[in-house]
Amino acid sequence: MEILEQIGGLVLGSVPTMIYFILLIVLYNTLVRRPLEKILAERRARTSGAVEQARGAIAAAEAETAVYEDKLRAARADVLAAREHLMQKWNGERDAARDQVRSAAQEKVRAARQQIEDSAATARLQIETATETLSEQILRAVLPSGANTTGVRQA
Repeated sequence: MEILEQIGGLVLGSVPTMIYFILLIVLYNTLVRRPLEKILAERRARTSGAVEQARGAIAAAEAETAVYEDKLRAARADVLAAREHLMQKWNGERDAARDQVRSAAQEKVRAARQQIEDSAATARLQIETATETLSEQILRAVLPSGANTTGVRQA
């Protein structure tokens, strides 16, 4: 029994310690643990929110990059189309200028041929006229002075 009395005295002596311990646990939960858990949860939410926000920003940046790449491709295609159109225009102008020069050259050649033909016709007339005059002079020089040269001309 004595042991039980000693145990009872010890238990009775430890009751204030147990009350202090329980009070300490309640105060720890109220003053330290709950605010700490609240701050940690908020920190975790902010961190994961920032990570999600960063992921969203990265996705938006990738979407913008894709849009800019599409615009760049379209701009390049427009530049190439404009360049091709300009090249076709220049080629057409070059061909028109070449055709114009060719027709002008052909006109000059035609005019030169016409001039040569006219010169040849004039030269033929001059030769025919000179031939008649020369033949009369030759006939006068070869035939005696009283001979009729009109009959010879007709032959």
